[in-house]
Amino acid sequence: MSTKKNITTYGYVRVSAHDQNESRQLEALRGCKFSIPEKNIFVDKKSGKDFLRPAWKRMMKVLKSGDLLIVKSIDRLGRNYEEILEMWKVLTKDMEVNIIVLDMPLLDTRSKGKDLTGTFIADLVLQILSYVAQTERENIRQRQLEGIAVAKANGIHFGRSRMDIPEYEKIIQMWKDGEITGTEAAKRCGISRQALYKRINVEKRKIG
Repeated sequence: MSTKKNITTYGYVRVSAHDQNESRQLEALRGCKFSIPEKNIFVDKKSGKDFLRPAWKRMMKVLKSGDLLIVKSIDRLGRNYEEILEMWKVLTKDMEVNIIVLDMPLLDTRSKGKDLTGTFIADLVLQILSYVAQTERENIRQRQLEGIAVAKANGIHFGRSRMDIPEYEKIIQMWKDGEITGTEAAKRCGISRQALYKRINVEKRKIG
């Protein structure tokens, strides 16, 4: 008597930063026809440059042969061309996990081996989309660098802005005159003594 293989469906979501919203991807996974259990949806808020992501690594530990992995689009897997292709190989060939990309119906490995032409087209589409994903990542990085360069040229400075401290000049003058200690001056400024001294040194360099 044959036993039916227990297949589990998983979903994976990735956004690049903590301030980006993953709701669009979650909605797509929850609304698809594959009925992914909520506990099986893994979410990363990490760059797609590699697969060293906490949720991805947890998911890889539970995936087994015959399971189904759903992602909304290929760039949610990552944005590194070579690594996407390598991970796709690991999942589909080494681990024998099936993958479905919702935005690209051709990328459905459940039919691999049954239709040689379909498999060829899927592999070709995967390579093209992986290349596009990496190219877009590189373009985003280039646009960021160009934007920073233009902003700096226009006098805009990046990094943490200096805190506006009420009566700062008065407090520093009292410290210089020996009326209060450095610890007391820092306390009145609302910052640590180390931060106060660092600020004073920066101001000295600017004056010098």
